[in-house]
Amino acid sequence: MSDNEKKHLEIDSLGEFGLIDKLTKEATLKNPSSLLGVGDDAAEIELSPKESMLVSSDMLVEGVHFNLSYVPLKSLGFKAVSVNVSDIFAMNGKPEQITVSLGVSSKFPVEALEELYKGIHAACSFYNVDLVGGDTVSSSSGLILSISVVGRVAKKKITYRKGAKENDLVVVTGDVGSSYLGLQILEREKGVFLENPDIQPKLEGYDDLIKKQIQPIARQDVIDMFDELDLVPSAMIDISDGLASEVLHIAKSSDCSVSLYSDKLPITEKLIVTAEELNLDPYMCAMNGGEDYELLFTVSQKDYDKIKNHPSFSVIGFVTDKSQDNLLIDKNNSAVRISAQGWKHF
Repeated sequence: MSDNEKKHLEIDSLGEFGLIDKLTKEATLKNPSSLLGVGDDAAEIELSPKESMLVSSDMLVEGVHFNLSYVPLKSLGFKAVSVNVSDIFAMNGKPEQITVSLGVSSKFPVEALEELYKGIHAACSFYNVDLVGGDTVSSSSGLILSISVVGRVAKKKITYRKGAKENDLVVVTGDVGSSYLGLQILEREKGVFLENPDIQPKLEGYDDLIKKQIQPIARQDVIDMFDELDLVPSAMIDISDGLASEVLHIAKSSDCSVSLYSDKLPITEKLIVTAEELNLDPYMCAMNGGEDYELLFTVSQKDYDKIKNHPSFSVIGFVTDKSQDNLLIDKNNSAVRISAQGWKHF
């Protein structure tokens, strides 16, 4: 078989994380200050014997991550910052600086970009981070927004995806699934509008769900809570691709398995009602929805007293030996394997 006849490996056969693994498998850390590279929510660079710098970046692409027909530019700017600082919070750190790079058509009005930056500036103020640079280039395929974030963390507090131990408790902040339902409502009303532009969108009553989708708030408050409780999680990740996906990341990185209880998942009454209205399983939405930007973490059972009855935390399961399956257990004690069915980039 000639080189031209060889079958190419398709990106979607690998998926996002398989592709990352393939492209970075030969990357080696050559500098002593590079403590952690690819494989977690952020890279870790040594600042001093007691402190590390955290660096992360995310890109949002029009038509893939957002739709300008229903996402206000100011909200998009705020969300782009939230998505990035969430990665720093996921490692128990605090963000300090961001850079913003744009790919934009020359036909895009300056006033529209100013509106986008109103959201970016508002987020910088909210999260107490500084906008310190970036780049702007021409794009022929819609708006592209890429942000890099720099933060810092005390080495004694840094939390990786690895670190979960057998019998640790699995905990999640806030509620899950709401962002996904907000997206479904927006997509439903967009479809109605495209069929009949004279019909006004029916968004009343879905405000909380929609806001979770178009302008999520990253959980910087939780990092302060950890300090107040004198608590350092054994492992942690933010929920961007869906609860199921993030649970599997922790399990893989920590070389363990996880069992969750469906009746312990923090889902709101509004999520349940809206899911039923859309003929969706509310537990599927909670497990696989994504873009919640809540924090999923594990703690030793000895720390249970620190988190029990805390309004921001829900204990949803426990860590098991790696020989076990990753399981979701319902109220009848029936179990199914956890599989990631959330957001897929390819």
